[in-house]
Amino acid sequence: MPGAWLILPTYDEAENIEGLVRAALAQLESTGVDHTILVVDDGSPDGTGRIADRLAEELAPVRVLHRDGKQGLGRAYLAGFALALANGAELVLEMDSDFSHDPADLPRLIAAADAADLVLGSRYVPGGGVTSWGRLRRLLSRGGSAYARILLGVPVRDLTGGFKCFHRRVLEEIDLEHVHADGYGFQIELTYKAVRAGFKVAEVPILFRERSVGESKMTWRIALEAVWKVPLLRLRA
Repeated sequence: MPGAWLILPTYDEAENIEGLVRAALAQLESTGVDHTILVVDDGSPDGTGRIADRLAEELAPVRVLHRDGKQGLGRAYLAGFALALANGAELVLEMDSDFSHDPADLPRLIAAADAADLVLGSRYVPGGGVTSWGRLRRLLSRGGSAYARILLGVPVRDLTGGFKCFHRRVLEEIDLEHVHADGYGFQIELTYKAVRAGFKVAEVPILFRERSVGESKMTWRIALEAVWKVPLLRLRA
């Protein structure tokens, strides 16, 4: 189905996925745009995939892509992007599956896509922000975005965020087969490649909330990957 596809990567999100899908679906319906929600589950042992299958049986716009084992956030998004593009999606959105990103912001990202090729839900533009983070994590997040922005020379305030809306032309242009990073690095790489390709990027302020249930998937490996892969992105360019 063409229109807007929302990709939700999941691993052990049984406590969040049903509420998130229903909330996101209500917001997408409010836009008047044809829409599909695609849950990409990496074999969650907590039954997330089974919950997603039940939702897909009940709700026509919901689909599920099952993958064997935990293969990483970036690979999950790439698999979702490929399926969305193959089915004619014009807009492809990504967001976290733990309510860190507010589904109520989905219509704002879609509306902003009228004037931009890639829309970012940004914590670090006026009106944006973060709640429930300690000082160290705030410093690391802001510092990581600033590090990438300065090293790559791109005028984007929130390079590490994962709440985005792509026009299909962006994903078709930026050579997804050669995207190497995962986690924060994946988000940086996609946005950097879009900027390098000449696409217009807009940032919409959002309030990021720390998850209230379930365990964070953030690890030091994911954070450090972004540190050493950013210089490689610049060298390849």
